[in-house]
Amino acid sequence: MQNRNCVPCLLGLEGPISEELKKLRMNDISAENGRVYFSGDEKAIAAANISLRIGERVLIEVGRFHADTFDTLFEHVKALPWENYIPKDAAFPVKGYCLNSTLMSVPDCQKIIKKAIVERLKLRYHVSWFEETGPVHQIQFSVMKDDVSVCIDTSGEGLHKRGYRPAHNAAPLKETMAAAMVMISRYRGKEDFCDPFCGSGTIPIEAALIARNIAPGLNRTFSAEKWGEANSSLWQEAREEARAREFHGDYHIVGSDIDPAAIRIAQENAQRAGVADLVRFEVADAMQFNRKTEAGIIVTNPPYGERIMEKQEAETLYHGFGKAWAASENWKLYLLSSHTEFERTFGRQADKKRKLYNGMIKCDLFMYFR
Repeated sequence: MQNRNCVPCLLGLEGPISEELKKLRMNDISAENGRVYFSGDEKAIAAANISLRIGERVLIEVGRFHADTFDTLFEHVKALPWENYIPKDAAFPVKGYCLNSTLMSVPDCQKIIKKAIVERLKLRYHVSWFEETGPVHQIQFSVMKDDVSVCIDTSGEGLHKRGYRPAHNAAPLKETMAAAMVMISRYRGKEDFCDPFCGSGTIPIEAALIARNIAPGLNRTFSAEKWGEANSSLWQEAREEARAREFHGDYHIVGSDIDPAAIRIAQENAQRAGVADLVRFEVADAMQFNRKTEAGIIVTNPPYGERIMEKQEAETLYHGFGKAWAASENWKLYLLSSHTEFERTFGRQADKKRKLYNGMIKCDLFMYFR
């Protein structure tokens, strides 16, 4: 069955996710603020979950409509073909959010949506009670300016949960954001790659996965895999096709950090990710950066001066690294920071900037092309 599917994402990443979906040969791709849509069947959903590097999760959008009263919400939800998606024994909890809407009570919206789905399924399955003992079909809704989207989550845990990072140091960067930064840099494994503030190693690990074209979801499971025996073969086929697309080559990827404990964690994470042979981690001070290259890309996320370091310490760090990078040759730089005075303290205006959100923190990706 062809579905309208939705990939929620952090603001600013709609373009890169659209590119990913095009490479996966998805159809009817369109983007809105914070979400990208595509059409596809169960196999397309499996491929998207397994291979997407940047999206937060993959949802099936069952319906979309305008509602500014609870009665309207109930009637619209009840009118949707839930029996096409939810088996009689399935569990179907409801969660979601409301933003700038007449319907601002999330608990009330949850109750009404749940009741509407139950009433619809009662009529279709001719039962008066649902045990909900089967696989989970998580219902997700959003109400934004009275526009309602009602979806079923196929992913389960967010797609950033690759499975390689149970341990991390302070303020880790989400795997999806790390992958986005690498993909924006256009690194594909040909140049030298370095992250001089690597922390628990997320950026170099994602760079290695991208260089080898290893699908990030190969080693985890997803909610929709448990929705029936027919799905199992589809998901296995999608995994085999993803493995067939992997590359094999000689890559030069380095992650460094001044903290030895962070480097130990990074090495353990790389081992779990299956890329320990592709990434070299070392203890080093970014302010002493002097790595040689004929063609290299630095992608990094230094401390912002929030929580971890005081603002003045962050500025000292930016200034020191700026001087070291200016003295180096042939390194393009992609650096994420929320610091409003970053360019001044770094010592040079960026050639290009791109607004991104690291969680709830508004940042810029500062790009320096030499």
